[in-house]
Amino acid sequence: MSSGSPRLAGFGLGFLMLAAGVAGTWLSWRYFVDTVAGQRLDESAFAGSKIGRNTLWRAAEPVLEIVSIPFVVIVLVAAAVIAFARRRWFLALQVTVLVGGANLTTQVLKRVVFDRPDLASEITAPGNSLPSGHTTVAASVAAALLLVVPRSARPVVAVLGGGYAAVTGVSTMVGGWHRPSDVIAAFAVVLAWAGLTTMLTAVSSPERAPADGSGAAATKVVATLLMFGAVVAGGFAVSALLRTQDRLDTVGALTGRSDLATAYVGSAFGVVAAAAALFAAVLVAHQIAAGARLSATSGTRQVQPAR
Repeated sequence: MSSGSPRLAGFGLGFLMLAAGVAGTWLSWRYFVDTVAGQRLDESAFAGSKIGRNTLWRAAEPVLEIVSIPFVVIVLVAAAVIAFARRRWFLALQVTVLVGGANLTTQVLKRVVFDRPDLASEITAPGNSLPSGHTTVAASVAAALLLVVPRSARPVVAVLGGGYAAVTGVSTMVGGWHRPSDVIAAFAVVLAWAGLTTMLTAVSSPERAPADGSGAAATKVVATLLMFGAVVAGGFAVSALLRTQDRLDTVGALTGRSDLATAYVGSAFGVVAAAAALFAAVLVAHQIAAGARLSATSGTRQVQPAR
């Protein structure tokens, strides 16, 4: 019995991720950078990041110091070793495409394609910083590890990877390095490249899956929890954004501590929501696209041993 139909669905999910990532990246820039209202919202959260910075930076700085070229190289080598050990040769190329493509795209978009017009008088940090490079590195290497580990380990890696990406994104905000839209755009860039690699997975040879189906139940549970977390955190983010917008319409530029804290905390919830949705999507789509190698014996299905 062929596993072609589920893998075709995986290819479709990969295409949807690619399209959503491209659209999300452009929309992040189009609204939060290229409109007055978006710039003012983004700037409110950026100004709010000064609240508690001296204390929070002690935790955020070590997280950001991890991100470096040697860090990326180490993760890529580790991912390649895991892929070769599992005899999934094509995966080594895929993770390189994912990490390299996402980070190159971020740098080209930030330095060449996108600009930041001077639309709002209260902007304190001119110049384009969208998408966030540190967040792109963190999210892309975490997604790369999610692709190469055995399916039984993917739910755990999805949770840890999503958490690491979210913490890195929030840490760039804590340090005043990036605005919330920069972080969201970085997740969108990684989503697009993860979608492309998912499509490549769907057209490569299927992986071998455990006969007992181990990992399937955990994947469903973790994906559901991640999406639930994304919805809850997203709800808080939207609520805070709407309250911030109402205050901006009423009083103009925000200066009150409570107003700035609302914008800042709300944007942090938005980052958490985006990270959770990203890793839920990668987990489910890759699991489906990878399929399972099945062999027919006397008219019955037999799943080959896991690798």
